[in-house]
Amino acid sequence: MAGGAALAPGALLCVLLWAAAAAGGSPAPGAFGRVYRGAVNISAERVYAFAYSSESGQVDAVRVYVNSSSENLQYPVLFVVRQQKGVLSWQVPLIFRGLYQRTYNYQEVSRTLCPSEPTPETGPSDQIIFVDVSSMAPFNVAYELLVTRLENFQLETNKAFNFTASPSQPQYFLYKFPQDVDSVIIKVVSDAVYPCSVVSVQDIVCPVYDLDHNVEFNGVYQSMTKQAAITVQRKDFPGEQFFVVFVIKPEDYACGGSVPSSIHGNVNRTWNLQRMKNLQVTIVPSIKKSVYVQAMFFSFLSFLSFYLGSVVVAFVHYIRVRRKASSGRLSPEDGSGIMTSSHPITASTPEGSSYGAIDESGSSGGHQLSSPERGPPAGSDTDSSVEEESDFDTMPEIESDKNVIRTKVFLYLSDLSRKDRRIVSKKYKIYFWNIITIAVFYALPVIQLVITYQTVVNVTGNQDICYYNFMCAHPLGVLSAFNNILSNVGHMLLGFLFLLIVLRRDILHRRAMEMKDVYTLDYGIPKHFGLFYAMGIALMMEGVLSACYHVCPNYSNFQFDTSFMYMIAGLCMLKLYQTRHPDINASAYSAYASFAVVICLAVLGVVFGKNDMWFWVIFSMIHVLASLALSTQIYYMGRFKIDLGIFRRAAMVLYTDCIQQCSRPMYMDRMVLLIVGNLVNWSFAIFGLVYRPRDFASYILGIFICNLLLYLAFYIIMKLRSSEKLLPIPLFCIVATAVVWAAALYFFFQTLSSWEETPAESREKNRQCILLGFFDDHDIWHFLSAAALFFSFLVLLTLDDDLDAVRRDKIPVF
Repeated sequence: MAGGAALAPGALLCVLLWAAAAAGGSPAPGAFGRVYRGAVNISAERVYAFAYSSESGQVDAVRVYVNSSSENLQYPVLFVVRQQKGVLSWQVPLIFRGLYQRTYNYQEVSRTLCPSEPTPETGPSDQIIFVDVSSMAPFNVAYELLVTRLENFQLETNKAFNFTASPSQPQYFLYKFPQDVDSVIIKVVSDAVYPCSVVSVQDIVCPVYDLDHNVEFNGVYQSMTKQAAITVQRKDFPGEQFFVVFVIKPEDYACGGSVPSSIHGNVNRTWNLQRMKNLQVTIVPSIKKSVYVQAMFFSFLSFLSFYLGSVVVAFVHYIRVRRKASSGRLSPEDGSGIMTSSHPITASTPEGSSYGAIDESGSSGGHQLSSPERGPPAGSDTDSSVEEESDFDTMPEIESDKNVIRTKVFLYLSDLSRKDRRIVSKKYKIYFWNIITIAVFYALPVIQLVITYQTVVNVTGNQDICYYNFMCAHPLGVLSAFNNILSNVGHMLLGFLFLLIVLRRDILHRRAMEMKDVYTLDYGIPKHFGLFYAMGIALMMEGVLSACYHVCPNYSNFQFDTSFMYMIAGLCMLKLYQTRHPDINASAYSAYASFAVVICLAVLGVVFGKNDMWFWVIFSMIHVLASLALSTQIYYMGRFKIDLGIFRRAAMVLYTDCIQQCSRPMYMDRMVLLIVGNLVNWSFAIFGLVYRPRDFASYILGIFICNLLLYLAFYIIMKLRSSEKLLPIPLFCIVATAVVWAAALYFFFQTLSSWEETPAESREKNRQCILLGFFDDHDIWHFLSAAALFFSFLVLLTLDDDLDAVRRDKIPVF
């Protein structure tokens, strides 16, 4: 041959064998696909040499299969494979260690050697592999050896490939990115749940970590039962290719299984035939960058349409008011009645002193309810530097008769709206400022923590830390599942829109107060917007914290996703109660302190609520006692003092009213509501005590939501019983709320992952994207729940608009 031509494989082998013989060894030429049998001992070892030629651009992989019938762990058979750039060695029996130092021994082992790919410039190259077989046993140990060249080593795009693996016979394959593909999803499925397996993606580096004890040393990996999916991006692999490694674990506890009873203890066992697993791998292209852009446009435009709808409604209302003003047909609900001497309420009544009082002898049982103290003029709603929190409930002029008023069988709104409007409004504004403070101090550590979680995932490659829907997890930058974060934008946008709607109403209300509008002063529900502002902030923060949770969803940070849901439900109940009880509603400090206690209980439930019976007993007792105490406060309108003597007084009331003389409850409607409410809460307590659900945060959230729905249903029923109307806008919001919540809950219960199980079991629930190829069922839950909460807030905002023309001494309290 011409100079520079490569030697034939046979000539190269002869040269190498001569060199080995000169060094004192005697390697035997080996042939691929042939089984070699022999025996070795301390004085006899065998060396085989396998030569082959690699074509330019061709990746050649060689697999070595060995077997030994010996189970003697003191004298194993040692196999050493030497290649051009590396050495691979193992022993037979091959020992794997499991939980509690259990050992499992395998006589059959097969390993794929790290392939060497010649560069296009070098042309064909000759390769040689030496396989050394030895043992330190003083007696002969038999072995079998088989070396083969793999024909299907490189995986193809969109083409399924089936194979079998076991703990002692791992598999790995090569994948190269096509020119037009920047990201792919590796999908692995199996018909059998067990044995537990691990799927790993590693860079083209030798050695390849393909055993149970070292597969986690390099690359990205997941545990797997029946399904796994890993998204791989071209930018993460400079060589634009990677290995996909499949390892079968010797035990199943990592995937939720238990150690078989037949192998308990430290006895060495051989049961490799039970650990074979059939797998199918398919590599499909992931979405393109244009899909990311479409998903972002869809997310923002969907919720910006709510802004457009709000502008249209406001514009229509403005045109209607202008037309009525031009024709002189203004109605009371338009909020345009200017106080004059012709109105039945005297113009001299100071607004600041008694904004709910009606100066008539026949109102509210014939009592004169207007306060004699003169307050500042109407419109002076600015905060005074001399007013302190202690002034909020200081009403010495009515302290003597408030208990008399609140004990009436039939209460009207004027009875419970007697305090200075400015002071009460200032009291409710504290809800807004406090929730902003809470949001800042709560959110900053949460953001820092989830960034740390994401960093750990990216650095270690352990994708078992976070419970994503891996079949629909689209990365962006350092984020592993950007779609789950983007879908929370609705909470922030609609929360901000709700703040704008409340701000508009607040501004119109202030203007009406400045103009001494009679319908604003003494008609309808007293307008206090502090709780509404707090609800808007809570909705925005729910979006922020839900996004933080979905950066790395897992068992330890689920309370981030639910904390502000507790606050939203609690604020909605407080707002509903405040509507007809503006003077006796809870202060911001006591309300947020209660929320803090609930969140503390949620954290304790996450830590101790799994199996500890004592925690559930204590929590159930707290739940029942808190329900009774709150019911007592509601029934007696805050006149039943809660102190150490509460149980003695409650027993006396129970004995007097129910045992000594069984009389009809004085407040029948309230009694019915509280009986039903207590039955519901006691049912929750019994359920928790019996079943002890692992998802404690969702359990508490369910308690809040059921109580809110119960109270809202009671409120609407009582409103209709009192011959009050539902205007078109609140009626539309109620229907929209019901429809959207029903749709949202449908997608919520489409479980796509569950941190109550192991990561591998959770991945069995993973599903494909269903919207734009980008969003999954849980993302749609985010979209719809944001809209449902927005409509729910609008229900509370507009529910009593029909009372704007009704005097407060005609509006019943319930």
